[in-house]
Amino acid sequence: MKKLALAAVVAATVSALVPAAAVAQNVATVNGKPVPKARVETLIQQVTKSGQQQRSPELEAQVKDEVVRREIFIQEAEKRGIPQGADYKAQMDLARQMLLIRGLMEDFKAKNPVSDAEAQAEYEKFKAANAGSEYRARHILVEKEEDAKALIAQIKAGANFEELAKKNSKDTGSAANGGDLDFANPNNFVPEFSKAMVELKKGEMTQEPVKSQFGYHIIKLEDIRAATFPAFDDVKAQIKQRIEQQKMAEFQDGLIKKAKTDYTFSK
Repeated sequence: MKKLALAAVVAATVSALVPAAAVAQNVATVNGKPVPKARVETLIQQVTKSGQQQRSPELEAQVKDEVVRREIFIQEAEKRGIPQGADYKAQMDLARQMLLIRGLMEDFKAKNPVSDAEAQAEYEKFKAANAGSEYRARHILVEKEEDAKALIAQIKAGANFEELAKKNSKDTGSAANGGDLDFANPNNFVPEFSKAMVELKKGEMTQEPVKSQFGYHIIKLEDIRAATFPAFDDVKAQIKQRIEQQKMAEFQDGLIKKAKTDYTFSK
């Protein structure tokens, strides 16, 4: 009798625990259908992935509310036959395409991380290409040569270069600052501009308009200094991101070139 009683207690305990374990895996039940907690975790991961929000009790409560609301709406959509509609099926196919492509790119990125050594090599390459001097110049850009010559005459007569740049230069990016282009490597400018600029001495201005693809320039050299560079650690993240983008572009181009297709891309 004691053995039978003990067996009954064990059986009752087990039967009570099984439903409780199942319930523990769900956040709620909607119209008799369980809503798994895994949905909550997935949505929380998506929300916090960007770093803009941190996991908190408040966020968890909001996500649980959203997951349950979604289940209510999903059940109603299914009741109305939405999944059988042509538009739904087309949208699902588009979503499938996007998820597959995103998964492919994330898989490539995870398997081809950019090393510190790669970033360092790119940094040294950039430094070598931009070594030397940086020039700080001002300029006034106009469309016609005669307008440039007239402005040069005004400056020689005592007019203020900066004020004339503000009023006349069509380079809106620098005009507001009196034509100031800040310190830059000569390679950053078009060849005609660079050639004329590096021939000037500090404080000098071009005596004739300098023609380029943009129009006619009047250039004044403000200062010269040795090229400066940020420390590698300060720009390592940006360099890695750029290399990562380059690798991704090469990966995509490689797949396209290897594919056998009769389609001709427009670009």
